[in-house]
Amino acid sequence: MVKISMTVNGKAVEGEVSPRTLLVEFIREHLKLTGTHVGCDTSQCGACVVHVDGDSAKSCTMLAVQADGSSITTIEGLANGEDMHPMQAAFKENHGLQCGFCTPGMVMSAIDLANKNANLTEELVREGLEGNICRCTGYHNIVKSVLDGANAMKAAE
Repeated sequence: MVKISMTVNGKAVEGEVSPRTLLVEFIREHLKLTGTHVGCDTSQCGACVVHVDGDSAKSCTMLAVQADGSSITTIEGLANGEDMHPMQAAFKENHGLQCGFCTPGMVMSAIDLANKNANLTEELVREGLEGNICRCTGYHNIVKSVLDGANAMKAAE
């Protein structure tokens, strides 16, 4: 067992894990933060995306020990009390979700995409979300959500 410590959603956490424990397992099973989903176990669907030191990462392909000392943000860490993050609100307002299983990963990826691209276009959003799979929608409302969310993020700065 290996002792790890990190900051998750602004709170210091510690734990003892097997060196083979995935970050998504640590988040879901040890910390009981179940908004980060496991969809494919092969890094293809993007349901497990979290932010590690500000960058999006698929937590099913990262070991918990690799995140030792890092700052992690999960979907649970985005809202400010009752106030949703602008990207979360945009997904809600634009019907960018159906079953909701992929939504946490989509939102986390979208925030990173918006943070790294000052002038998002539909093409950039579609390219940027290639690693996130939604089995319910045709992506039209997801792309609209990301564009609106990015604009709302800029307005909130």
